[in-house]
Amino acid sequence: MISSDRSLMTIGDFSRATRLSAKALRHYHREGLLAPASVDPVNGYRLYTVDQLIDAQVIRTLRELDVPVDEIREIVSTSDVASRAARIEGHAARLEARLRKTSDALSSLRRILDDASPRIPIAHRTVPPTDALVVQEVIDLPELSPWFDSAMRELARVVEAERVPVAGAFGGLWSTELFLDGRGMAALYAPVDSGSELETMGRVRAVTLPAVELAVATSHGPDESVRAVYAALGEHVARHELSIDAPIRETYLKGLPGPDADAIVEIGWPVFRVTR
Repeated sequence: MISSDRSLMTIGDFSRATRLSAKALRHYHREGLLAPASVDPVNGYRLYTVDQLIDAQVIRTLRELDVPVDEIREIVSTSDVASRAARIEGHAARLEARLRKTSDALSSLRRILDDASPRIPIAHRTVPPTDALVVQEVIDLPELSPWFDSAMRELARVVEAERVPVAGAFGGLWSTELFLDGRGMAALYAPVDSGSELETMGRVRAVTLPAVELAVATSHGPDESVRAVYAALGEHVARHELSIDAPIRETYLKGLPGPDADAIVEIGWPVFRVTR
């Protein structure tokens, strides 16, 4: 079919110009992303305007970036440039986070496969009873990341608002059940000076953490480094220690695991020491 209107393009020419198949163009039409300028009521031939070439290129690029169809529909349907840009930026940020996670996972895999990877130093620490402000809840494992973010914000807000005398780095406590069963106790805490008068605020409670003996190692970097340290501690304890059923302790010496690429996290595995 040849269009007599120089501003219109057949679906074949439009497909060649955009590198989108006829099947894809029909799909985008059904989804309300890119409607043809006209559709012949008799033979169903679709015609597109040259002005739609840019829209098609935008849609194609967004799909290549795995932007959901519903989100693309909102992007192309809005006439507000700032709103459109904000949506695209939001997806770009999610893609960049996914790329970082993929890169970290690949680095971890290479470390596992590389027999020459340096061994992780492991030490011991006796931790006395510790007064602390704590956010503690039973959660499902898939909720761990959002729970961590919200609990850390709440804990930091209370510490700052109440001018609590903090006695060390913030930390986390993770029960065996959380990882074994997919549901268990999770806690974030801020150690405070002994004898501090503290009140309950929201989810934040004043408690005394019990004394514990730990095998400890330090992670430097993103989450994948944390996983490597957990594995090293598990191997060490299995070979040389008696593990006890108590929460793993994390201490956030610099930044936080996940958002901070240069985070430093000390991880403590509870043990019953039989040698000195």
